[in-house]
Amino acid sequence: MQVGISQLILGKTGCAEFFEQAAAAGYEVVEICMRREGEVTRDMDDGAARRIVDQAAAAGVQIVSMTHSHCTGNLLDTGEAQQRSIDETVAGLGRAAAMGIGCTLHTLGSLRADLYYDEAYRNGIASLKAIAPHAERLGVTLAVEFVWNGFLFSPVEMKAFLDEVGSDRIGFYFDPGNMAVFQFPHHWVHALGRHVKMVHLKDWRGRALNGGWTPLLEGEVDFAAVLRELRAAGYDGPLISEVEPALAPLDVTAKAVRSIIAL
Repeated sequence: MQVGISQLILGKTGCAEFFEQAAAAGYEVVEICMRREGEVTRDMDDGAARRIVDQAAAAGVQIVSMTHSHCTGNLLDTGEAQQRSIDETVAGLGRAAAMGIGCTLHTLGSLRADLYYDEAYRNGIASLKAIAPHAERLGVTLAVEFVWNGFLFSPVEMKAFLDEVGSDRIGFYFDPGNMAVFQFPHHWVHALGRHVKMVHLKDWRGRALNGGWTPLLEGEVDFAAVLRELRAAGYDGPLISEVEPALAPLDVTAKAVRSIIAL
């Protein structure tokens, strides 16, 4: 397993500075963020993409993941909005492929009062089935993360959802901190198994209304159980920190990730 960090926690920090900070703090791999505006966008040209990859290499880190739900609409929607989101997501996968990035993160989107849960469920599956052939052709995985958007709150439901999509290039992005608010995170790995394609690391203490994020290994996530289940599922990929520097310095978190890997 590799020690990683997400650009998401460093706000508007540019790629070159992010890579240098990550390497100096002891990280091996990184996750970058695609947005509608900025350095990394769906419309960036090949030259800009190569420069970012070269910056990472010069700093001594490898880009292994990219978030792109910030600029790809709502895959749970219907009609023109759904198709636009599919097209934007496919474009994001193409940019990831051009940069040699093997996995991208998506949070699917959100519900509305007039977008019913069962309709959103069907739309999400249809969207991912439309995206899957492109992900397979490009060799880039789209991994769905459980977030607090009111959708897919059960590991059994998430598994059924991904099973119905039916592509090895559409999987699950596991973040134990996100479900520790409600459940036992290692149960998700146990249920989803081979669907786990990438892993974020956060820790949490308390319940939804009276809890909060903590530095790694200071909350209630049972990381020993998480690692046991990840290994049982055959996962040996990166563990990517999303611990904000306000909670713990970057180098302290890198050491904590190494301690977790050693469990």
